[in-house]
Amino acid sequence: MGSAHLAALLLCVCIIAGGAIAGRQNDTNGVSRPAEVRIGALFTFGSVIGRAVMPAIVLAVADVNADPTLLPGTKLSLLMQDTNCSGFVGTIEALQLLAKDVIAVLGPQSSAIAHIISHAVNKLQVPLISFAASDPTLSSLEYPYFVRATQSDYYQMSAVASIISQYQWREVIAIYVDDDYGRGGITALGDALAKKMSKIAYKAKLPPGAGRSAIQDILMQVNEMESRVYVVHVNPDSGMTVFSAAKSLGMMSSGYVWIATDWLSAVIDSSGHVASDVTENTQGVITLRQHVPDSGIQQSLLPKLNNLTRKGNRSSFSSYTAHAYDSVWLVAHAVEQFLSAGNAVSFSANQNLQAIKGSGLQLDSLRILNNGDKLLEKVLQANFTGVSGQVQFTLDRNLIHPAYDILNIGGTGFRTIGYWSNISGLSIAAPENLHSVQLNSTTNDIQLHDVIWPGQTAEKPRGWVFPYHGKLLRIGVPLRTSYNEFVMQDDGPDGVKGFSVDVFKSAISLLPYPVGCSFVLFGDGLKNPSYSDLVQKVSENYFDAAIGDISIVTNRTRLVDFTQPYTESGLIIVAPAKETESNAWAFLKPFTFQMWCVLGLLFLFVGTVVWILEHRTNTEFRGTPRQQIMTVCWFSFSTMFFAHRENTSSALGRFVLLVWLFVVLIINSSYTASLTSLLTVQELTSGVKGLDSLISSSSAIGYQVGSFARNYLVEELNIADSRLVPLNSPSDYARALELGSGNGGVAAIIDELPYVEIFLSKYCKFKTVGQVFTKSGWGFAFPRDSPLADDLSTAILTLSENGDLQRIHDEWLSGMKGCESDDSGMNSNSLSLASFWGLFVVCGLACALALLIFFWRILFQYSKYNNQVELEPTIVNRTARLTSIKSLISFVDKREEEVKNALKKKPNGSQQARIGSTEEPSTLPL
Repeated sequence: MGSAHLAALLLCVCIIAGGAIAGRQNDTNGVSRPAEVRIGALFTFGSVIGRAVMPAIVLAVADVNADPTLLPGTKLSLLMQDTNCSGFVGTIEALQLLAKDVIAVLGPQSSAIAHIISHAVNKLQVPLISFAASDPTLSSLEYPYFVRATQSDYYQMSAVASIISQYQWREVIAIYVDDDYGRGGITALGDALAKKMSKIAYKAKLPPGAGRSAIQDILMQVNEMESRVYVVHVNPDSGMTVFSAAKSLGMMSSGYVWIATDWLSAVIDSSGHVASDVTENTQGVITLRQHVPDSGIQQSLLPKLNNLTRKGNRSSFSSYTAHAYDSVWLVAHAVEQFLSAGNAVSFSANQNLQAIKGSGLQLDSLRILNNGDKLLEKVLQANFTGVSGQVQFTLDRNLIHPAYDILNIGGTGFRTIGYWSNISGLSIAAPENLHSVQLNSTTNDIQLHDVIWPGQTAEKPRGWVFPYHGKLLRIGVPLRTSYNEFVMQDDGPDGVKGFSVDVFKSAISLLPYPVGCSFVLFGDGLKNPSYSDLVQKVSENYFDAAIGDISIVTNRTRLVDFTQPYTESGLIIVAPAKETESNAWAFLKPFTFQMWCVLGLLFLFVGTVVWILEHRTNTEFRGTPRQQIMTVCWFSFSTMFFAHRENTSSALGRFVLLVWLFVVLIINSSYTASLTSLLTVQELTSGVKGLDSLISSSSAIGYQVGSFARNYLVEELNIADSRLVPLNSPSDYARALELGSGNGGVAAIIDELPYVEIFLSKYCKFKTVGQVFTKSGWGFAFPRDSPLADDLSTAILTLSENGDLQRIHDEWLSGMKGCESDDSGMNSNSLSLASFWGLFVVCGLACALALLIFFWRILFQYSKYNNQVELEPTIVNRTARLTSIKSLISFVDKREEEVKNALKKKPNGSQQARIGSTEEPSTLPL
């Protein structure tokens, strides 16, 4: 790797410049505790972080040595090296520390130096415990001996992304120092924003150690861009220059958003109080600070830190102070466990370095820590409560419970507006109070406290502006040659007008900020332009937006962002139709042939049932066979007009007649309504039955020039391109439909519903077939991630809610209702059995029930009558008994009154008791 080669090069420089290092502890193979163990500390003494951590490290070493329960008999010795804010010098200083047989190195504070010397500690097996290097890439498996005793920027950038998502900003500009620390943090920010559906619009890189003029030039460049949300991730020693330059450029005013990572809180905490120059240049800035919970350990540490500072200067306390103090105790606990396990502190020569000893370089001064892997293991197994909170590592070697304070600078100080932790996300409750709480959606959905933004305003900034500085937005408008109700060229100031244009203007007027627009016509004026090409121009930033009757379809949404649809659309079929004239037999059309046949049979059936039920009791249903047949036929069909003259006398007959008359009433009413509809509404018929029949045929299909319909028919419905005929205007539509598919025209046209409605309002002899088979809408197109699309969507919804959208629609498109076409009337069908089978079933059941009761009653009388005859042998011969089917039929044919009189006679009666009758002797049994 390049960093490994750099480490080797710097190693050589260090050895040549430094010479041999004396004072090395002798190797020991015993298990006795050493009298002294050395640890190194590597940081920049005069830096913001260095001034905060130096007294903490010194105090921590003294506290460890004063603790009789920790490292008894062994003194912890501290060696510190100043990196002087230089990667080159820092690397040399680090190698010098390693040459002094230190068992662990605290630091460095620079992520760039940590990347380089991590290769050296990997070979020498010396744990490198950093209290400030926050580059997320240092946690990779490439650096097994690097232990981060502070929070990774991976979590800090997740907190920043949560803040951006909280205020619904979609794009930010990252301003960062172009080194390992800056690049690693901004990469993590991009990943975190992607999870929140946001992104980094531009990365503004600052050279390490950049001067004010270079910073100012970069800020002038980003100020020309659209986004007004800036995330500043730089070093604390030079970061204030960014805000000083931003203020001089007027970028700390209303409308701007500044979010600084924890470097700014380190600057604020370094002086013990907020300096006036810091607050003056950072009014309204949001910054983060690693969360350090209040504890008794922290309170007892502050007086000790004050005693180590100069008289009259109060010691600063920051999160870096706490992590540096805990880092010393972390090493002490690990060494104690390491020694308690029987391991000795010893070093051995590196064979790889010994092999090049003859080169003149004194490489033997760097030696390997024996059992360094076991010491590293003890470090990673740490579990104690320190000043910074719980010191314990996860499996990926990061501290548990990462959390940040969210600060807002305002006035002469700052205030905490909330917290972020990897458990609860954003919250107004301290993270340590939520670790043991069962979190739910209500807990997580908590707003931060109010923020005072730059410009001393409490209103949330929009987060973006038009970067045109007076330049009007170029709005592409299709130059249509047909259906001009939606978009047309005009001689007015805007040059265009129409339904779509008025909707756009009304939506723009509702925005809380002014938007200047310049409408540019797109097309040659000879035919309708390709709307896909218009959308492509927007994606290429040739147009800043496109308005008009633009359908929102899948292929277009991959290129641009659309607003909320302002009208519904979708493809539908238009087919030719012909009027069907009424004829002499139109009165038969209300019912199908099958229905007429069933009705005729049903009338005869019901008449027969009534005759059976009435024949024994009603003289109107008796007589000669010819008379009875005529009675049945007359009664059956006269009930259709309620003109039957025969009265029913039996209860069963009346019951059947009542049900049947109800059925007849329904049938008459349906026939009348259907016939009226057929005679008063002109029926339209078409050879095209629907989409499936159109696809399966080989007929030509028309489509509108420039519409997405062509691509849909070819790509989605797999219709051959040779079948498609481009049409430009309503008159072209009518001419092609009239000619037909075989005569140079088309069998049908597939177009969008709004166009079809206008076409049918002018040409009434055509009709739509089926339903709309795609669902879409018309919207306005903007470049991807344009915030104006979201604001206009809200404005369109407002137009819809307050009724203005309907008013604009009626103003431009009210005339398309001039030609009425009722699909229900055009598609009237004859009534079939399916419409009446329920009534017929009810009628049939009523007849069956009546017949069942009737014949049960007949059988009962017949049985009683037969038994009585058997008891009168002197009157009726046994051979004349009613035992045959013929005799049963004869019995049924008798009058009900005669049967009842016969049953009243006693068995031993006179000859007059015989059943015979002089009126109907032929019916008497022999």
